[in-house]
Amino acid sequence: MKATARAHPIQGLVKYHGMRDPELRLPYHDSISVCTAPTNTTTTVEWQPDASEDLLKIDGEVVDGRAAERIELVVDYVRELAGFDHAVRFESENSFPSNIGFGSSSSGFAAAALALVEAAGLEMTHPAISTVARRGSSSAARAVTGGFSHLYAGMNDEDCRSYRLESDLEDELRIVAAHVPAYKETEEAHKEAAESHMFSARMAHIPTQIADMRDALRRADFIDAFKLAEHDSLSLTAATMTGPSGWVYWQPETIAVFNAVRELREEGVEVYFSTDTGASVYVNTREEHVETVRSRIDAIGIETDVWEVGGPAHTLDASEALF
Repeated sequence: MKATARAHPIQGLVKYHGMRDPELRLPYHDSISVCTAPTNTTTTVEWQPDASEDLLKIDGEVVDGRAAERIELVVDYVRELAGFDHAVRFESENSFPSNIGFGSSSSGFAAAALALVEAAGLEMTHPAISTVARRGSSSAARAVTGGFSHLYAGMNDEDCRSYRLESDLEDELRIVAAHVPAYKETEEAHKEAAESHMFSARMAHIPTQIADMRDALRRADFIDAFKLAEHDSLSLTAATMTGPSGWVYWQPETIAVFNAVRELREEGVEVYFSTDTGASVYVNTREEHVETVRSRIDAIGIETDVWEVGGPAHTLDASEALF
């Protein structure tokens, strides 16, 4: 009753904002994202019938508080599906910085969901497992199915699940990740989203954005897809900044990256910026432009990595278990 799984985090392209149901984490609207590799979360779980309580660790530290509550929501749901009440030992490690806007909760809950399901001996498809991961993070649903994925909104697990979208852009896309460390409160921003006066306007144009993004991905049109992702980043932030708490995640370094990207476009480079709820920036470009883009951002004094498109969550051999 032990399994290890690995998942890649997501970059939101048409991002979700706000939760219709905070416990089931049902979003108000559809969303589309792309997984980033080689960044990943690895999670090992073992169901322990003779243990008296759960043990939860992330990056070697015992998890408590709200983070533990969110993990337990996923654990409890798998217990329900499996029909047992075993305790669990849960250990997870991230290969990249968490809580700075690079989707660590998405890969974390995706790896957790797959490992828990596998260890429980349940036979489930990736879209079905996405409903398990969604209870920890809506973005995690898309990290389960990997690549470019579409999470459909809905009021139940049959409707609100993720499916992978095929696109030749998987081979072309390169992401220059600009690290801008700044602590953020993503969950609180989602809770407040619907209270922004900008939220109704966002809801009104999301269906068109979803349709346009799906079409651009199927046509493998880099410019249409990532111009849209850049615009959606601005739309998301407008709603976030105009909620009750007035969350402002961007830092001066964030704006400096935006300006560098726009200057590069004026020079003929195919490049677009994107952010989720954080200060760090995804800079989307093609392989032939990577060194030019990275050099320009490095010159600002910002740490960068170069990522590719990551696949779906997957199980690992027993030799790769964390314990």
